[in-house]
Amino acid sequence: MATTVNCVQDCINGCILGDKCPHLEHAAEAAKFIKETSLDSMLEIAEAARLKKLTESPKWVIPDDI
Repeated sequence: MATTVNCVQDCINGCILGDKCPHLEHAAEAAKFIKETSLDSMLEIAEAARLKKLTESPKWVIPDDI
C-alpha cells in the first residue's frame, strides 16, 4: 500500500517519512550549502537574485477566453 505525502503540508514540522523520504538527497545538498556558505555570501546571492528579478521585463498572462 503506497501512501502519498504532500511534503509542503505534511512535513511542516519536519519530515514524517524519515529514511524513506524521496527528498533526502536534496536535504543533504541544502545542509552542505548552509554549512559551507557564509551568511554574507547567502545575502549576496539573494540580493543578486532580487536585482535580476527587478530588471526583468514583466511577463504578461493573457487568458484564452478573451
